[in-house]
Amino acid sequence: MRVIGLETSCDETGVAVYDSDRGLLAHGLYSQTSLHQDYGGVVPELASRDHVRRVLPLLRQALDEASVSRSQIDGIAFTAGPGLIGALLVGAAVGRALAWCLGVPAVGVHHMEGHLLAPMLEADPPDFPFIALLVSGGHTQLVRVDAIGHYTLLGDTLDDAAGEAFDKTAKLLGLGYPGGPALARLAERGRRGRFHFPRPMVNRPGLDFSFSGLKTHALTTLQQVADDAQTRADLALAFEEAVVETLVIKCRRALTETGLDRLVIAGGVGANKSLRHQLQALSADGIRVHFPRPAFCTDNGAMIAYAGCCRLLAGEAAALAFGAWPRWALGQPAPVALRD
Repeated sequence: MRVIGLETSCDETGVAVYDSDRGLLAHGLYSQTSLHQDYGGVVPELASRDHVRRVLPLLRQALDEASVSRSQIDGIAFTAGPGLIGALLVGAAVGRALAWCLGVPAVGVHHMEGHLLAPMLEADPPDFPFIALLVSGGHTQLVRVDAIGHYTLLGDTLDDAAGEAFDKTAKLLGLGYPGGPALARLAERGRRGRFHFPRPMVNRPGLDFSFSGLKTHALTTLQQVADDAQTRADLALAFEEAVVETLVIKCRRALTETGLDRLVIAGGVGANKSLRHQLQALSADGIRVHFPRPAFCTDNGAMIAYAGCCRLLAGEAAALAFGAWPRWALGQPAPVALRD
């Protein structure tokens, strides 16, 4: 089955073509970073309008790269949520209309399910069951994955997610948008040991997260010291260390409590070099750790095409009266049994 995947949930337009036999055939991505930089964050109306401009040229580009004609497409997958409602509706409308024109089924994909399954696009995909750490945008979650669609939420963020904490702390340090990658780059120049941030909720039982206090700690510390370039780099490093160590501790705890030995990391924060390095070290304890390539940590059409292909093969299809959901819990997609 050949499937087109459309991702338009926020500020990146992604289109991909996936073949269930041959794998990923092509993918293209347009980032709106330069469009939103002057505003210090995503402007939903501008994001929606830019998706309208970019999605069809990217679609033509992906089909050309895949050497696939429209008549050879067997299904369409689009991100149906969660995300910005206007942005989601662009992909949903284009995807459902294209499916109708081609006479093929369409399916709405959960954005976080796409991230969770992104490592399946790699040469060494994880076997089920596994623990997934989802760290993307407003989500920081630990999920037990027994099969596609069979998800058990083990831990969630009680306030700011890790990505939100990165962005807000970056803004406090005077860094531009997007804040997370800018803070990580600044941390590379930091001196270890000058500042120490708390590791929130690691001394309590359970697998939930809370990162809002780290942003407050950064602010109060910055107000108490001489504000110079090196101080900001030292603060960035101390902040990053606190977030990374907290995530690693909770991942270890989830693996221990479930008895599983496979861990998947997905989402934008999963591209953080320090996090990848420290989680990869778990392999010394017999844990198999799986990351998507950095390009597939951020939003992309390839993960939507793969997740959509799995659901289309299982017989799912969206009605003509399609929808999009800005809020959508991961556990809500119906479990599916993949066909041979």
